[in-house]
Amino acid sequence: MSVQFKEHYVSQYSALQASLPGTGLPWLNALRKQALDRFSRSGFPSPREEEWRYTNVAPIERKLFSPFVGTASVDSASLARYRVDGAACLVFVDGQFNAALSTVPEPGEDIVICPMGEAMEKHPDLVEKHFGSVIQRESSGFLSFNTALFTDGALVFLPEGMKIDCPLQLLYVSASPDVLSTARNLVVAQPGSQVEIIESYVGLGDAGYLTAAVTELLVADDSYVTWSKLQSENGRAFHFGGLYADVGPNGRLDHSSFSFGGLLVRNEVHVDLAEASECSLDGLFLATGRQHVDNHTRIGHRKPHGVSREFYKGILDQRARGVFQGRVIVDQYAQKTDSEMNNRNLLLSSDAEIDIKPQLEIYADDVKCAHGVTVGQIEDESVFYLQSRGVDAVAARNMLTFAFANEMVGKIDRPALRSLVQDELLDALPATNLRKEWL
Repeated sequence: MSVQFKEHYVSQYSALQASLPGTGLPWLNALRKQALDRFSRSGFPSPREEEWRYTNVAPIERKLFSPFVGTASVDSASLARYRVDGAACLVFVDGQFNAALSTVPEPGEDIVICPMGEAMEKHPDLVEKHFGSVIQRESSGFLSFNTALFTDGALVFLPEGMKIDCPLQLLYVSASPDVLSTARNLVVAQPGSQVEIIESYVGLGDAGYLTAAVTELLVADDSYVTWSKLQSENGRAFHFGGLYADVGPNGRLDHSSFSFGGLLVRNEVHVDLAEASECSLDGLFLATGRQHVDNHTRIGHRKPHGVSREFYKGILDQRARGVFQGRVIVDQYAQKTDSEMNNRNLLLSSDAEIDIKPQLEIYADDVKCAHGVTVGQIEDESVFYLQSRGVDAVAARNMLTFAFANEMVGKIDRPALRSLVQDELLDALPATNLRKEWL
């Protein structure tokens, strides 16, 4: 990391410190300063680190991004295609909450849903109790970077036994060039609660920018959280997004990731499971041109009787590069663990590349764990079969590509979200003359 790069972000912190959320909270100021010191020493991760060996973030280091100051001008009509019908929606534009574009549900019975800036003022004890509790075991330059410089985000707190009837969408919009958007979310689901959250990232226009978003999720005993992430940013965007979750006994987390945009993208999902807790991680990523999309997952089985299922698919065309690193760790006390991991990849070009690293680390002796990986191209026999029934070769390849993606899209239970993902997938696929009704 260059001295210029280092000094730029240190100066950004100094200039923004007085206006950052929670500036009146001594514990948070100390946490930010510690994170900035760590980032100043280490910088962003490099390929010399095993967890980042396939992804070089040097292009991010060569550009100097700055948090947006002021209020970005975005009209509601430009966001209509990105909203999920029937969902409450918190909108953040260039890293700042926009109340005029948001539809915040009415609070009730101690449920808290608000931007992080407001949370620091109205619920400081709640934030202090949970903030940083999940990522304290993690070590990453992007985590330190986000902790030091986050400008907003969302706090969601569900009391024991409570359920939010409608889904909650967190919509992050980048509208200005060379902007640094640093969201920090904290979601706490108390015992027996239930919530569905949809995390969306979009870019308006074609200017480059950097998104560095971190979410801490605590799923308590017998709670159920459904989390969907849709990343469809523009072709010059840099994106780092991390979800770090603790799932308590008999709790469940269902996570789906759909990544269609961005020039350089890293999606991280880290989950720790307690006794008899469950998680499912599904993902679909598509890259074309010179896009680079890295999906890194880690599931830690810490106690007995945990269940995890993981299934990711990738579609790569032209000179795009994809990465899938899936790691499952079974601790010595996590007997009766049941874990499966699968990754399937479709290469549409001889120049496309996929790097895959499945890992099973098993320290218990009474478990059921498996993983499977495939990399392939569209089979000529399948194309010929469709041609024999009157379909031309190009349309046949398009239909087979659709069929490959459809398995993941079809898993989405909510029709409005499924329709939105289908629209973004159609825009992202390199093939032409595709129809939505095929999916």
